[in-house]
Amino acid sequence: MNKKDVVIVGAGPAGMCAAYRLIESGLNGKRILIVDKGRDIDERKCPMIREGKCINCEPCNIMCGVGGSGTFSDGTLNLRPDIGGDLVEITGDCDIAWKLVNDVDKIFLRFGAPKKLYGINKKGITELKRRAASAGIKFIEIPQRHIGTDNAPMVIRRFENYLRENGVEFLLNSEVEDFIIQKNSCKGIRLRNGRVINSRCVLAAPGRVGASWLNKIVEKYGIKTKFEPIDVGVRVEVPAIIMEPIIQINRDPKFHIRTKRYDDFVRTFCTNHKGFVVRENYDGIVGVNGHSIKKKESENTNFAFLVRVSLTEPVENTIKYGRSIAKLATTIGGGKPILQRLGDLRRGRRSHEERILQNEVQPTFKDYTPGDISMALPHRVVMDIIEGLEKLNEVIPGVATDSTLLYAPEIKFYATQLEVDENMETTIMNLFAAGDGAGLSRDIVNASATGILAADGILKRLKD
Repeated sequence: MNKKDVVIVGAGPAGMCAAYRLIESGLNGKRILIVDKGRDIDERKCPMIREGKCINCEPCNIMCGVGGSGTFSDGTLNLRPDIGGDLVEITGDCDIAWKLVNDVDKIFLRFGAPKKLYGINKKGITELKRRAASAGIKFIEIPQRHIGTDNAPMVIRRFENYLRENGVEFLLNSEVEDFIIQKNSCKGIRLRNGRVINSRCVLAAPGRVGASWLNKIVEKYGIKTKFEPIDVGVRVEVPAIIMEPIIQINRDPKFHIRTKRYDDFVRTFCTNHKGFVVRENYDGIVGVNGHSIKKKESENTNFAFLVRVSLTEPVENTIKYGRSIAKLATTIGGGKPILQRLGDLRRGRRSHEERILQNEVQPTFKDYTPGDISMALPHRVVMDIIEGLEKLNEVIPGVATDSTLLYAPEIKFYATQLEVDENMETTIMNLFAAGDGAGLSRDIVNASATGILAADGILKRLKD
């Protein structure tokens, strides 16, 4: 195992799809090693997820391991090259970008993703676009597959089994400390325990949870990067009946909004119809996310409502800025997510337990701190959230009532984007990059597609 042709750092969709492409292209699986600091898929099982109550899961159990963080997401595949990334920009070719999306779709279908497609009702889509446009909102048309939080592990297990059966080795519960760089060429990796694994090529695909680690590495070796914007906001929870007409048209509807006050970009993301709000822990901070469970439903629907934040000189590090917001929210919430009624936020008052217990909408997540989100999130972000929800209410009546629940923080860290060429090779020879952790994607499909692109680049390099 100490000498490989390809070492893949990260067992998420980017890393697994890269390994898939390599073996499907004829590379002997025994020459491929996937390293991840998390656990195998069966060891990542969370009984609380099955009950719709995920409260205090170990961070690495949810964010790391075989399948990556997407394993315990709602499992929605957004089948467009410009959602969750920009494959057209990366490839420079629209046809190639769409082919990559189709290739990813075929992979997940092969391992058990449902055949049902959402977002293909042309009449409903047209009507929804019209209603959104009349409110000054853009609705994004997306074909989607919904795997479900409880079914995603099964799909990942089949995927992993296929890779193992074809010789791919997995080294789990193992942290990579550094790359081995000599004369501007990557020669392998060094693990935290000091062990060295030599390799002809290395793919860095550590996922979102590995973004901070990868950022330190690229700074050390002077690999060219640029800071990407982050999304800061809340998770909104409303009665499912309010969202039902929209969900019938599109399972995970994407609405893009421009606020009048600041001209900021606000969007909906990761809708979980009849789903559950869950806690998300990583790197000492607490946030929220959403799950949608096929076999268990709630009376509510939740979705992320996010404000795009970009920074310019002299402060450009959006990751540090986002972490500072998350740390403040974690402190104010006493180590728990903050929960507030929209009506209380509008009136500038803190929600307290009694008011929440009397609220028309009851939270699906119970381990919260009643509070005031405006003490945790920047004023500009709070104003954008209020204005954006009131605008969205014109398309989805009832989404901005006083009883609507808001959980904070929900922050999407989009890692420092590594500069790569058309083969996904960095400015260090034989070091390739893919996925969310490298800032090259923001969802399962785009992460998988960049993994495929990197595999194609690696194959070219191995032939040199």
